[in-house]
Amino acid sequence: MLKVVITGGIGSGKSTVANLFAEHGADIIDADVISHQLSSTTGAAYSKIVEHFSIDILSPDKTINRSKLRAIVFNQPEQKLWLENLLHPLIRLEIETQVDACQSPYCIIVIPLLQNREHYHYINRVCVVDIDPALQLERASQRDDHNTQAMQKIVDSQISRDKRLTLADDIITNNGTIDDLRPQVEKLHQFYLQQ
Repeated sequence: MLKVVITGGIGSGKSTVANLFAEHGADIIDADVISHQLSSTTGAAYSKIVEHFSIDILSPDKTINRSKLRAIVFNQPEQKLWLENLLHPLIRLEIETQVDACQSPYCIIVIPLLQNREHYHYINRVCVVDIDPALQLERASQRDDHNTQAMQKIVDSQISRDKRLTLADDIITNNGTIDDLRPQVEKLHQFYLQQ
């Protein structure tokens, strides 16, 4: 079965593109969803995260307050590294488990922060959702209710657009509407079916 990673910067439209592939019957695996499951109160990483960052990161209902945690890791690179070293191997393991269970002719794996392929030996293709940087900033700021300066910091902390594009086997351009995305997804869907 063909295994395709969808990646792109914050606000690029990865989820929208993945949903369009799902409409064509593709199984979707989402690294962000897995990350949330791992750090939920019943997740495998929850107790280690709370132990490391203290109960100060918890909401009243004992769930991890993602805004508080994001503020810490965003401003302290060593804490970000610690969290990545905990979560990324667990996420990769769960992705492999879910890939093995896929039933569709090809599967889509959404990995927002893909930096290279070395940890994902089973990937066949990388599809980058590319967007004009100014539009990306505008969409991401509106969606996450951040000011553009704060969002620019997040964009700057991610892999660069140029580096992301060097990883691409396929590129979907998302500078328009969902109707502009549909024919691009349809074309790749037909291509992936033939691989």
